Amino acid sequence: MATEGEPTDLVKVLHLLVMSFGWGTQVWVSFIAGFVLVSQVTRHTFGEVQSKLFPVYFYCLLGSNLVSLAVFAVYHPRELLDWHEAVQMSLYFAAVVLAALNAQWFGPAVTDAMLALHEVEREHGLGGTVGMRSGREAYAKLREQDPKYKANAATFGRYHGLSNLCNLLGFICTTTNMVYAGMNLSTI
Repeated sequence: MATEGEPTDLVKVLHLLVMSFGWGTQVWVSFIAGFVLVSQVTRHTFGEVQSKLFPVYFYCLLGSNLVSLAVFAVYHPRELLDWHEAVQMSLYFAAVVLAALNAQWFGPAVTDAMLALHEVEREHGLGGTVGMRSGREAYAKLREQDPKYKANAATFGRYHGLSNLCNLLGFICTTTNMVYAGMNLSTI
């Protein structure tokens, strides 16, 4: 264990609370809330909710990941790290970078593309049905007929996929760090 001074019990508890907050938020937003919401509201309402929720979500993740990295780095100087602690430090850093990419770049790009799609869909009377699967044929037909819509759909798909990938990789980093923390509860 590489420490330069022992963390207080308060620091340990705060570190675990911050990590748990980030991990729990990721589980809820990534795997539960979207599936519940998509079956309850219209496509456009779902998109509007996500456009308001995701910036807050990404910045909360960024903040919790930064605090976790900072606390871990303070008590684990680079020169004293063993192999497992170096992996853990790398995972904390990766989680920060991935959350920052979503907060600063992918999230806003997804929202912009989505709003452009919604504008065209409204012009064609689409987006008012509940469930993402309903009316698929109408959206496919619109994509074939409207080059602007097709381009926006491609942009949305690309950035949405990259955002999801960053979110999933960040979740894996956070989960792995939670496992490390659980296996070493006497330290942080």
